Amino acid sequence: MRASRYLRRKFIRELMHGIAIIWPVLSVLVVFMGLLGICVARIEGWPVGDGLYFSFVTGLTIGYGDLVPKHGLARFLAIAIGLTGIVMTGLIVAISVAALHHARNSDDGN
Repeated sequence: MRASRYLRRKFIRELMHGIAIIWPVLSVLVVFMGLLGICVARIEGWPVGDGLYFSFVTGLTIGYGDLVPKHGLARFLAIAIGLTGIVMTGLIVAISVAALHHARNSDDGN
């Protein structure tokens, strides 16, 4: 039980350290997705909140399909949103895997 608690704490510490390192990149990606969502909302005539909702649902590859862009430029921006979301998700997964690796392979004294 103590070993699993130690591993969990070490993992969270390593994860927070990794996120702190790439936080500037993640924040740029989030802002970029938000701006693209606002652009899609303006093109489609949606409220800004719907554009942001569409952006993050699309970017996180959930894609409910309740909001669908009809204009060509908005569809192109949706592709950019999706690719940005894949990069963001990949970064988070990579940091999580690295944190788990460091937590499992670190010395017990550290």
